[in-house]
Amino acid sequence: MNFQLTEEQEMFRQAVRAFAEKELKPRARHVDETGEFNWEAVRKMGPLGLLGLAAPEEYGGAGVDSVSAAIAIEELGRGCGSTALSVAAHNGLCCTPLALFGTHEQKEKWLRPLAEGRAGLGALALTEPGAGSDLGGGVRTRAVKDGDHWVINGSKMWCTNASIADIIIVLCRTNPEAGKRGLSLIVVPTDTPGLIIGPPEKKMGLRGSPTHALTFQDCCVPLENLLGEEGRGLPEALATLDHGRIGIAALAIGLAQAAFEEAVRYAKERQAFGVPIAQHQAIQWMLADAATGIDAARLLTYRAAWLRGQGRPFTKEAAMAKLFASEVAERVCFHAIQIHGGYGYSAEFPVERIYRDQRLMTIGEGTSEIQRMVIARHVVQ
Repeated sequence: MNFQLTEEQEMFRQAVRAFAEKELKPRARHVDETGEFNWEAVRKMGPLGLLGLAAPEEYGGAGVDSVSAAIAIEELGRGCGSTALSVAAHNGLCCTPLALFGTHEQKEKWLRPLAEGRAGLGALALTEPGAGSDLGGGVRTRAVKDGDHWVINGSKMWCTNASIADIIIVLCRTNPEAGKRGLSLIVVPTDTPGLIIGPPEKKMGLRGSPTHALTFQDCCVPLENLLGEEGRGLPEALATLDHGRIGIAALAIGLAQAAFEEAVRYAKERQAFGVPIAQHQAIQWMLADAATGIDAARLLTYRAAWLRGQGRPFTKEAAMAKLFASEVAERVCFHAIQIHGGYGYSAEFPVERIYRDQRLMTIGEGTSEIQRMVIARHVVQ
């Protein structure tokens, strides 16, 4: 792989960065404090292609390569973690499985309006109250055939975008006797009777990206809402997560980059013992480690994205990128607060919010522990 970005990719980065600087960064604190989703900015993303990063051009997609898609999420994350998470989930967790497994009719019906920004966002519901990482054995939400409909009953947790989505792709157990081969993905429009979206969760960070519990009470959708093959829901969900992990890695890098830039700025301005604290070795080492970690995480993420774009296996590389980038973000943001001293603990400074936002990165879309399991399995095989 050539790690030098093309001129087109660099121009795309600058365009997304300019958008994020104007539309996201100035409202990031307000979004965090109020929990209000930044619809004003997101409505402007459709024409820019930022809502169709995972969709083919023939279905309204942006037509950008996989590395450029990662760049976009990184730059949005640098501006506002909350908004970037919702956009990453929309692209990676909803548009991606529609693009990978949807029929032509499903893509025209759902993917095109999502990609073009003519609808709400999209969502994916996997996790359940009694099962976090155990998708294969822990899913209890049932979908039963009744005539020409699926009847869904059960519950889901931690569904990003549920209240702002037009559709939610739901992992259901369609054959209780088939174990891991008895799961299927089913598209549920959010206005379907029997779907109850709970109040937004009160979260540590990313408060402007709504997360909800879902309840399905005799929720009926047509049989043609099955996405992909019946009984193939688990491998389809895992393939979706492979794609989504590149987005989370990119988002973690964007948050780390934002915190790093704030730390450098503050270190140059803050005086201690007669000189800017940037001249003290203790501060310099923190900044050096941050710069190195961010660059390494970015290269891992671009490699995974490049492999995906080449149609080559990338499961291990996506797990590596997500694991490393999320843990780098934790360290970078921790030290950014340390460099700010007492001010870093104050909500008046962005690093406090960024630190809270990045904490999800080692948990969502597969914990660091799960990533290590994925990587180890590929290594020993």
